[in-house]
Amino acid sequence: MSFSPLFEPFQLASMKLRNRTLVAPMTRVSATQDGCVGDLMYPYYRAFADGGFGAVITEGVYTDKAYSQGYQYQPGITDPEQAAGWARLIRDIQAAGSKVILQLMHAGALSQYNRFKSETRAPSSVPPRGTQMGFYRGEGPYPTPRELSPAEIDTAVKGFADAARRAQDAGADGVEIHGANGYLLDQFLTDYTNRRTDDFGGNTLSRLRMTCDVISRVRDATGADFTVGVRISQAKVNDFEHKWAGAEDDARVIFPQLAKAGASYIHTTEFNADQPAFETGPSLARLARLLSGLPVIANGGLGDPDRAAKMLTDDSADLIAIGKPALAAPDWPRKVQEQHVPEAFSFDMFSPLADLKSANDYFARVPAE
Repeated sequence: MSFSPLFEPFQLASMKLRNRTLVAPMTRVSATQDGCVGDLMYPYYRAFADGGFGAVITEGVYTDKAYSQGYQYQPGITDPEQAAGWARLIRDIQAAGSKVILQLMHAGALSQYNRFKSETRAPSSVPPRGTQMGFYRGEGPYPTPRELSPAEIDTAVKGFADAARRAQDAGADGVEIHGANGYLLDQFLTDYTNRRTDDFGGNTLSRLRMTCDVISRVRDATGADFTVGVRISQAKVNDFEHKWAGAEDDARVIFPQLAKAGASYIHTTEFNADQPAFETGPSLARLARLLSGLPVIANGGLGDPDRAAKMLTDDSADLIAIGKPALAAPDWPRKVQEQHVPEAFSFDMFSPLADLKSANDYFARVPAE
């Protein structure tokens, strides 16, 4: 099969990409203790740009100094000092030919570390499933969060909008709102973590309201021409097997509303992006594309260039994002284009980190955050 579709230019909202390959967001926890861009982040991100990726979606970046931080040594973009570090890193990546999309993340109930707060907040006071990830310095069950008040919801939404504006001012080509993988916005969307009886709880449309409000406020903050994407998943870092209870009926609500709220694109992530989203039928990426009318980035199990290219040629996605294969081969696009076999991912690259078994289980199921 020809891999040429992967290397066609693509206009993603305001961004002209040199090809259709992107680096998926992956938590790397290599910032400074106070959330500024760390020295290790410069060569890490620059390698993907030098390797030929059309765009790099950054790891999830926390958005406020309230409850958004999820991990120790996670980068933030909450103040001028943090934004200045991103500005330098963004210029470095762009100088090598890649666009930069900053992913904005609020951890909600899944926060494992927050230097600003000792408690966690979520849509409802529901203990999260699973246990904290040792790979990211967590241990034991997640604490039971307290329910967000209306004022705290507004603070969280404003945090996304302010962070997006800082990212724009720092030179980012776009932002991606993290509405996936079990973090705050996904907690609002998920039926068993959202037991609210106000306008943010109830049916699928109401549970989606928080995500749509964030998109709308970010759009207002950054203007009509800035690229504002949103990431959506079914599986979560703490609940690998989750599926939407309404299956395709939920998809028919979710994807058109994300477009209506002002998203420039939708980024879907599944364990295998090219498999049916439910028992039978289209993949989640294809459903997103058909139902929203927006460009779609597909992520999950697409390190095989044949599978990746087929997602494009059968109109299931417009772009592909890879995680673990990019860690193994930051020059994956160049190798594929030159008909070389990229290096395979191995967990040995993480040795001698503690709790490697936990990391294996996590990354084997969830391709990237």
